[in-house]
Amino acid sequence: MRSGEGRGRPSGAHGKEGRERASGGEEDARPVRKDCGGESGQRVVSGHVVRWSVQGVEKERRVRAMGVGGAARRSWGAVVLVLQAAWALGGGQVRYSVPEEAEAGTVVGRLAQDLGLEAGEAEARRLRLVARGRRASVEVSGASGALVVSSRLDREELCGKSAPCALRLEVLLDRPLRVFHVEVEVTDINDNAPRFPAASKNISVWENSPLNSRFPLEGASDADIGSNAQLSYTLSPSEHFALDDKSQSEDLKSLFLVLTRPLDRESLSEHSLVLSANDGGRPALTGTVLLVISVLDTNDNAPQFNQSVYKVQLPEDAAVGTLVSRVAATDPDEGINQEFSYSIVSSVPESQREAFSIDRHTGEVRLTGPLDFEDVHQHELQIEARDKGTPPLSGHCSVIVEVLDVNDNAPEVWVTSLSVPVSEDAALGTVVALLSVSDRDSGPNGRVRCAVRPPSPFGLVATFAGSYSLVLREALDRERVSEYEVEVRAEDGGAPPLRAIRGLRVPVSDVNDNAPAFAQAVYTVLARENNAAGAELARLWARDPDEAGNGRVSYSVAEGGAGSGSGSGSGWRPASSYVSVDAESGRLRALRPLDYEELQVLQFEVRAVDAGEPPLYGNATVQLFVVDENDNSPALLPPAGGGSSGSSWSLWARAAWDAPAGQVVAKIRAVDADSGYNAWLRYELREPRGDGPFRVGLYSGEVSTARALEEADGPRQRLLIVVRDHGEPPLSATATLSVSLVEGSEAALAVAGVGAGAVLAGSLGVGSDGGPSGAAAAATAATNVWLVVAICAVSSLLVLAVVLYGAGRWAPRAAVLAGPTPATLVCASEVGSWSYSQRHSRSLCVATDGAGKSDLMVFSPNCPPPPCLAPKETPQDPPSLLDTWKKQ
Repeated sequence: MRSGEGRGRPSGAHGKEGRERASGGEEDARPVRKDCGGESGQRVVSGHVVRWSVQGVEKERRVRAMGVGGAARRSWGAVVLVLQAAWALGGGQVRYSVPEEAEAGTVVGRLAQDLGLEAGEAEARRLRLVARGRRASVEVSGASGALVVSSRLDREELCGKSAPCALRLEVLLDRPLRVFHVEVEVTDINDNAPRFPAASKNISVWENSPLNSRFPLEGASDADIGSNAQLSYTLSPSEHFALDDKSQSEDLKSLFLVLTRPLDRESLSEHSLVLSANDGGRPALTGTVLLVISVLDTNDNAPQFNQSVYKVQLPEDAAVGTLVSRVAATDPDEGINQEFSYSIVSSVPESQREAFSIDRHTGEVRLTGPLDFEDVHQHELQIEARDKGTPPLSGHCSVIVEVLDVNDNAPEVWVTSLSVPVSEDAALGTVVALLSVSDRDSGPNGRVRCAVRPPSPFGLVATFAGSYSLVLREALDRERVSEYEVEVRAEDGGAPPLRAIRGLRVPVSDVNDNAPAFAQAVYTVLARENNAAGAELARLWARDPDEAGNGRVSYSVAEGGAGSGSGSGSGWRPASSYVSVDAESGRLRALRPLDYEELQVLQFEVRAVDAGEPPLYGNATVQLFVVDENDNSPALLPPAGGGSSGSSWSLWARAAWDAPAGQVVAKIRAVDADSGYNAWLRYELREPRGDGPFRVGLYSGEVSTARALEEADGPRQRLLIVVRDHGEPPLSATATLSVSLVEGSEAALAVAGVGAGAVLAGSLGVGSDGGPSGAAAAATAATNVWLVVAICAVSSLLVLAVVLYGAGRWAPRAAVLAGPTPATLVCASEVGSWSYSQRHSRSLCVATDGAGKSDLMVFSPNCPPPPCLAPKETPQDPPSLLDTWKKQ
């Protein structure tokens, strides 16, 4: 068999050099086929076909064993042929080798040639292959007789880990029947990578495991054999683990994972390492397994907050329940070691601890009580997170709550000092009050602006922060404003601003800076004559705006008086002899009855003096007009040179028979000591009544012929003439006139004897009917002169009265026509007419009552403004015209 085996493997002895030679030989050489590291080919040498098979390793080994060189190769051809022939004749075993995983159709060997069959003989003799109990992966090609690969060759499937791996085949050949044994060795190639039992392996390690702790690992396996199955291990780089693959023998290798550095699950809870196994093939193949190392937790970490200090700003008016902050802690441990709860362990200030609460599970800090920036600006809370490990660990953080000020406090104003009352003569800049202003808020909310209302006469002066002085900026006048209600308004700078108002009552004390002042400089008082002694004539009133003693006024008659009237010869008399003034009430009273005929106007001054220190005074002029009463009857004037006047006279006169109608034969003269209407006289012919020859002028008193005289009228006419005034009631006087009817010549002589106007004669108490004497003639002449003067005066007054009457008819009633000067009055009443001009300017006041009169007499005494022209004063002032008429 050894010789047969040697004959069956001649090609193996040639090695690489023989293969090169075969490939580089003559033209009939077949190309060499290479498959999976093996070669096969044939070459014709000296007419013999030599089949050979080459496996890389065996070829080299055989070449080295033979030790032949290139020069000896030619001699081997003959040896091979001899051996081949001997093997074919002896019937031995043919051995081939083929690498696994060779492709289908790969020629394993030239079986027909190796068996010594000629061309075509293999097919003719039915060269065939018989397998021994297993599926053959090779077959004999019928035409060529070559042994070729028919299906996939997998050494590991065929032989597993056994070595060598050979396929033992029987080859049958007919005619004659021959049996040949063929052995095909399937050589291993590195077609299997090392394999671990699983793709990954989980390993659990406590994080507090000691260093150099060893954790066994399961190695890999390789289906190949030989060097292809020689495994080496490597571990991916790791800071904490290393691989210990020291083995006690070549066949037994133990793998261990060694802990080289302490573990920290919180830093890295899982380590992923790759364990690689490399075989010895060329190229080497690698198998890997993923080592997943889970680090088991121990309670070695306290909860950690994501911030050591939480800063929060919260307005002081935040509502209860407001979320202040949400703290968050983490515990890198796991399981129960990771579970923790929150709590507030302390608060600064401690008194405000109840103002906050924290949720044990979520870490939400909420407001549970009111905040007040003015009490506490900042709160600091110490928060603890404690886990449930054994032993429990805790972490801490601080929550600083900065309270933001809101404008929730109005300014406050205090009066620290108040100096009242303030004298009205106080100097400017006098400090009235000291004020203190504050606002508990801060920033703009606590910045206060102050103002005073009304803005005058007081003002605010800032002395230093928060302090003000209320000072006097304008002069005071108590009489204008006696008390001030001062408001100090404070307003802060918040939005919206808050305000505070402090009211101050500042009374003004009085000084005697105002003299008493009468309502008008001149008072006109009308008083009827014949008043009773002590009768109140008027009430004077002076106003002093000061108060208390400075405004208490006392009255007195200062100066003034009047001269004698109507030739009484009594001389000048002071006003104090006529009137008096009540010192307290200012009532003007008459000390005695007044007589218009004695005193028409009394002018004097009344002084009003206050009780201040020094006292001040004011004066007013009082013009007292005595209003005439009809207390005097008309008086008939005596003849010239006669005695005094009387109320009854007997008169005589002469008239010519041939006197025409209207001829004045006499004139009755009468006067009335009264004035006005009371002195306005009218003449009436009482007897004879009817159609007599004479008539009397109503207002002239002239006796004239009413018609031409006739002899039937008789030699003498007796006339009874009544002189009556316009007073109420009217007073009268009577005169008896005897008219003698004479011839014209006698009448002319009578007229020439007494003068043109002296046609009236008479005597007091007695009369002469025979004719006038010398003394009577002289008296008659003097009387005529006075009669002419009286007529002229009356005429002038009549003209003036008519003018004033016409003006009064056109002017509004009870109206004053006045320029810039005080009013001047002209009044007409039942007591007469009078006018008065203070500054010689004229106004008109017409006051009529009852039926108007067609005749008006005017006189010009001084006259005050009537009540209708009282100047406009305050309601408490007395009227400017005090007209007190006392009817006796």
